[in-house]
Amino acid sequence: MNYDREGLIAAAKEAMMKAYAPYSNFYVGAAFLMEDGRIYTGCNIENASYGAANCAERTAIFKAISEGRRDFKALALCGGPKGEVGIPCSPCGICRQVLREFCKQDMEVVIAHKDGYETTTVAELLPMSFSLEDW
Repeated sequence: MNYDREGLIAAAKEAMMKAYAPYSNFYVGAAFLMEDGRIYTGCNIENASYGAANCAERTAIFKAISEGRRDFKALALCGGPKGEVGIPCSPCGICRQVLREFCKQDMEVVIAHKDGYETTTVAELLPMSFSLEDW
């Protein structure tokens, strides 16, 4: 896949610094690259009622969808304590299902960590998944 992975990771890192994480102190940033090159970012947003929190991936994807966009090309993620990128931070189960709903199975997911990054796909993140297109 031909795009600037490092640039997309940089956008995720910038988004990570906007996280509201007073309970966990674990900051996460996400950046979706669209087919036309536009980037939608998101951060995790916590709440005293933990169930009302929102992950970075869902913040970013919902921003794009709310503006009528569904042409996702790639996703970059990063996270760590107090905004320091650490170990690979992969999407939670809820986010994996949301990715499956709106992104192509072969869409690349770049997971940044302190030593570089790893790549995977939506299909690899959620094997044996289902979505409306399967019905």
